[in-house]
Amino acid sequence: MTEVTRRIGLSLGADLCWPLVFEDLVRTLDLRIPVRVTDADGREREETVRFEVERITIEPFDLQQPVRYDLVVDRLTHWYHTSREWIKKAVILDGTYVFNNPWSVQSMEKQTTYCAMMRLGMPIPRTVLIPPKEYQETADLRRTLESYARMFDLGQIGRNMGYPLFMKPYDGGGWVGVSKVDNEAELRDAYEESGRFVMHLQKGVHPYEEFVRCIGLGPQVRLVRYDPTAPLHARYQPADRPFDREHARTLRAIALTINAFFGWDFNSAECLLKDGVWHPIDFANPCPDSQVTSLHEHFPWLVKAKLRWALFCAATRRRFRQNLNWQPFWDVAARPDLDYAHKLELYAAIAERHFDLERFDAFCAEHLGQLDRVAWEYFGTADARRAIRAKVEALFPRHEWDDFTEHFWQSIQRWRKLEEPAT
Repeated sequence: MTEVTRRIGLSLGADLCWPLVFEDLVRTLDLRIPVRVTDADGREREETVRFEVERITIEPFDLQQPVRYDLVVDRLTHWYHTSREWIKKAVILDGTYVFNNPWSVQSMEKQTTYCAMMRLGMPIPRTVLIPPKEYQETADLRRTLESYARMFDLGQIGRNMGYPLFMKPYDGGGWVGVSKVDNEAELRDAYEESGRFVMHLQKGVHPYEEFVRCIGLGPQVRLVRYDPTAPLHARYQPADRPFDREHARTLRAIALTINAFFGWDFNSAECLLKDGVWHPIDFANPCPDSQVTSLHEHFPWLVKAKLRWALFCAATRRRFRQNLNWQPFWDVAARPDLDYAHKLELYAAIAERHFDLERFDAFCAEHLGQLDRVAWEYFGTADARRAIRAKVEALFPRHEWDDFTEHFWQSIQRWRKLEEPAT
């Protein structure tokens, strides 16, 4: 049986902790996975697949220069255009699998995602797009605005929608430019400060009963309660309360539907619960936070999920879908005989097929059964603590390094007490 190496490239920006853990776990697992492949002439043969992980550097590239990676975990191209163009070339010319789809990440701003999920029937809060307060001068700007831009009464829009409202950029992330407004004076102040941003004004889901972030990696979804008012390191809440089974099923279906629809392998969807209904409010996040300093006890799940999906896609040579296919979702959305709950079930089934759920589960059961034990042991080692320390030192002032390293280390140890795998 021929032995081959699948290379996983990490396209990184400020990520420090999870890449260290990812690399250590791949080395520790030292996998040799038998797979069946089909040659160009249609003949099948078996290969033994091994894995190597490398960090991708930024440098000039020839468009015809071969790419050495079978799969790229992309954590950079949502804002760094040089790497984005390299990844597009790798997909088109070299057949590299990438998560996430760079064309989708580039083009699917929050405005598009709201519109698409509204068409699928998801209960998106009422949203109005507001022209920017300020403009970058261009040759045709003044004539265009004088001819076609209509004056509008921002206060009247606010009164029609009802407070509280959230003003936020129609695109982007990281809570940049987001303002909660409770009255007309606050609304006008927020608009005055919005500068050149094109803004959404969205009806607040208030008061809500739960705020949940649904983190999706391939067909894997983790539900995490979230407190946006807490300090950054405490916003993700501990997993100390189980989710109602039906609520968990609904949230998983929402997350999978969104991710499959937009071609995102890795994304998070924020949802608010009010009167028994989950309202997706922010779900164009195809490069969500992956740091231990935010995720704390949820961090091991994320690294393991990222590792499982990367190994599965690389080993099986999962086909990268360059073009999105929305028609199956539209077909379900158009059915008058189904209510939203039944449509959501069908959307989730489409998403599960998109992510090869059955094949993925079988692959993990056959080849990655040791991952839970290996990861559990690893997160009790000095290497894991060093990975935590590396991120803490990059984020916090020096006088807080020891305290925060210990804080996040203890959160991981609490996870280990709860998640010790059966012998």
